[in-house]
Amino acid sequence: MVDLFLGKVLVKNNKDRDELDTEREIVLRLQNRILMLFFGSGECEKCQEFAPTLKDFYKKLTDEFYVERSAQLVLLYISLDSSEEQQEKFLKELPKRCLFLAYEDPYRQELSEMFEVQDLPRLVVLRPDCSVLTPDAVEEICKLGPDCYRNWQEGAELIDRNFMMNEEFDEGKMRSMTDPIRRVKYKVEDKKKKKKKKRKKKDGVSVEEEDEDEDGDEDGNDGGGGWG
Repeated sequence: MVDLFLGKVLVKNNKDRDELDTEREIVLRLQNRILMLFFGSGECEKCQEFAPTLKDFYKKLTDEFYVERSAQLVLLYISLDSSEEQQEKFLKELPKRCLFLAYEDPYRQELSEMFEVQDLPRLVVLRPDCSVLTPDAVEEICKLGPDCYRNWQEGAELIDRNFMMNEEFDEGKMRSMTDPIRRVKYKVEDKKKKKKKKRKKKDGVSVEEEDEDEDGDEDGNDGGGGWG
């Protein structure tokens, strides 16, 4: 996948429009990741309808609010808009973490021809080696949502055992909001209560008494009360 974009300039969909224009930056961003090429246009009604679904899909897989660790996934918008203004307007509907090619970059059209894009929207999913994993994942994303990623992981042989959606935590085992913290800070160990015998004398007679534990009985007494 990296080879497909070496020598190109990828732009971040953030406020500053930061560019990835060096080989090192592109390698770090794309290597060992599944790449989604989203061919679309703000003038396309179906693209506008699909954009919120795609944004939610990508956010739930890469935003730390939803996942413990971001998925090895990159979204690249390939604009087929008729004007730069239209492209900029449509980019506002897409995730801020996605990348895109500048409007003046002719590589947009080359990619469109390379993947034989005819109908929009079109979302091509690529393995890390640039081979096509899914020729068009639009319908799959609409039906399955984030579950698509698990299928892609297996298909791309990209097994990331650290990836876990928050909703997969076993809530039944969480006793309270602070329980995970307490279990780390205070290790609860199931030990048998130790019993010790105390010999005390009353009127010269030895008596054996069993204490519940070292600190006293359940009522908080120290075990020594009640004797004259």
